[in-house]
Amino acid sequence: MIGKTVSHYKILEKLGEGGMGVVYKAQDTKLDRTVALKFLPEHLLYDPTSKARFIQEAKGASAINHPNITTVYEIDEVEGKSFIAMELIEGKSLKTLIEAKELPVHKVIDIAIQTCEGLNKAHRAGIVHRDIKSDNILIDKDDLVKILDFGLAKLKGTSRLTQTGTTTGTVSYMSPEQAQGKEVDYRTDIWSFGVVLYEMLTGKLPFRGEYEQAVIYSILNEEPEPVTSLRSAVPFELEQIVGKALAKDVNQRYENADELLRDLRQFQENLKVTSGAASPKSIAVLPLENISPDKENEYFSDGLTEEIIMNLSKIKNLKVISRTSTMYYKGTKKPLKQIAKELQVQYVLEGSVRKYGNDLRITAQLIDAVQDAHLWAEKYSGTLDDIFDIQEKVAEKIVEALKVELTTGEQQQLSRRYTEDTEAYQLYLKGRYFWNTRTEEGFKKGIEYFNQAIEKDHNYALAYTGLADAYILMQVYCYLPPHETMSKARSAAQKALQIDPFLAEAHASLAHLKILYDWDWLGAEQEFKRAIDLNPGYAPAHLWYTLTLSWAGRLDEAMAEIKKAQELDPLSLIINTDLGLIHYFAERYDQAIEQYRKTLEIDPNFFVTRLALSGAYEQKGMFQEAISELQQALALSGNSTLVLAELGRVYAMSGNKAEAQKILKSLNELSKQKYVSPYVIARLYLSLGEIDLGFEWLYKAYKEKSLFLIHAPFNVDPSFHSVRSDTRFVELLKKLGLEK
Repeated sequence: MIGKTVSHYKILEKLGEGGMGVVYKAQDTKLDRTVALKFLPEHLLYDPTSKARFIQEAKGASAINHPNITTVYEIDEVEGKSFIAMELIEGKSLKTLIEAKELPVHKVIDIAIQTCEGLNKAHRAGIVHRDIKSDNILIDKDDLVKILDFGLAKLKGTSRLTQTGTTTGTVSYMSPEQAQGKEVDYRTDIWSFGVVLYEMLTGKLPFRGEYEQAVIYSILNEEPEPVTSLRSAVPFELEQIVGKALAKDVNQRYENADELLRDLRQFQENLKVTSGAASPKSIAVLPLENISPDKENEYFSDGLTEEIIMNLSKIKNLKVISRTSTMYYKGTKKPLKQIAKELQVQYVLEGSVRKYGNDLRITAQLIDAVQDAHLWAEKYSGTLDDIFDIQEKVAEKIVEALKVELTTGEQQQLSRRYTEDTEAYQLYLKGRYFWNTRTEEGFKKGIEYFNQAIEKDHNYALAYTGLADAYILMQVYCYLPPHETMSKARSAAQKALQIDPFLAEAHASLAHLKILYDWDWLGAEQEFKRAIDLNPGYAPAHLWYTLTLSWAGRLDEAMAEIKKAQELDPLSLIINTDLGLIHYFAERYDQAIEQYRKTLEIDPNFFVTRLALSGAYEQKGMFQEAISELQQALALSGNSTLVLAELGRVYAMSGNKAEAQKILKSLNELSKQKYVSPYVIARLYLSLGEIDLGFEWLYKAYKEKSLFLIHAPFNVDPSFHSVRSDTRFVELLKKLGLEK
């Protein structure tokens, strides 16, 4: 064919071929332009159905005039050869681009929006493409998207070329209804588009198999691996768009391309705001001074501080230091400039609260600590009934003074009220006040106050979240066994989400529970991403997500995530300790020790850091130093059984089995009076060389779903060195989904 002239087209070169056609580059001698000619293959010339489809492709594409759909100039037949003349696209297929490199998210969205605009135009013209795939999408040299190949298109008002019960299209991109040979509508193209979007983001197809029937089985019965588990940097909103496009139930899918297009454009707008913004402005809200006659109102001033922080932290373009770090400056006489430098912020809010009975007087002033300039100051007087209005005014004034641009969603968040009941609100503040003490008595009082708040307002979502967090940490600190806490925590978190599906704190609580108790890695990651997306300034979500990444062995990602948490809460003892823990998991023991020592400079009485430090000393063979740290941790923790068991284990590892046996006996006695985690007993037995008893207690830990089992696969735990090849240990890891 090369060099021949067909009609008024001189054929220059062959561009490619597929099942439904051979494509050549040609010169239009009449209009002096380069075109693409697509010929029906010779073996299909006498197949009526194939010829009808070929003609239908031309009709389908020519019926739509849109920049994202290939323009068809004419269809003709010369000497028995049917061909379509169409615009020539100088570019690459999307498939080629995906295979060449990872596409940036902004590029993916640009391609997706253009593709969706073309589909929307086709659907409005009554045409279903039925073969949307990355091979049928071309990107020209100017990054313009073109949809090709309407050979399988279903045109409104035309007779069906395939019978119900037969499948058409490319298997990997088929919708469930298409794979089953059912009648299809525009939503089948939306599914196929969802497959392409997934492919662009991950470089993989969502449904795969060694042969076509295996792929179809996957499409009909399996859920694809979450986008964020393959590419963690993908924002949660985009993962949701992919998920809705790939809903197996056609009625749960986007109803039309226009609806899908709106979501894509909104996401693109949010992405531009985020990426185009300058470095976020930063603020620390210092603890409001309680100048009330009744010093028991301390909970109220602290609670009000926390509420202002919580409101501001929902603003994506504002870095807000978490409560844990700012509380270190309660009652401090340090200059504001020094505080700002230590917390790495530019702005500081300080003030006071006077509560007398039902009357309130609140003062607040915003200071640019770097420039040593007062930006704004205000006094508010009123009653408890005015507290929510005052909170809103303070937040609005800060935003106004800092000239922070808010999205519509952020504006709504600032004016959002979780309860209108001031009594319930005060009870919630008391609950958080005691929860933050992290003591057994504090958790018990916190639970009591959260329940009282819920009694006052059954729809108080934040109070349910507080309840969930209290029950979860009661188990984390080994005050109660999992079966006594986790079901209550789950009920509370789920109730909070039922009331408010957009409450970041509730998503974080549920994620925390999913990883600690359910061992649901993917589910936990999805919930953490959702929480962080809803409130990027919520440091606990970043911290708990860090631990999830660490336990999954994704240490580089964990380090990046904990840096975000540390930026939001630079003086948090637990965040700084867990930063050392990541070094420990990576077997960087000297760096772990250095980080633990830095943390103890903030507070030498935090027993969790001393417990962690002992582990790093042990790995370096510094047993006396490890034992010394554990003895101090034991005293600081009020004789925690967790610390006591670790002391016994280190004695055993150092060769002092007599002391280890004494501690083991003590733990067995204590277990008759209070909860002792079977996991810590198991590790102690294993360290003593009593392997069968060790496994007996490990099985008990597995049965009660001990959260500490998550640590088992790490090679850095000396307790398991002797049993890593033991089939019982290997099987246990498989049950946990933790095998490495």
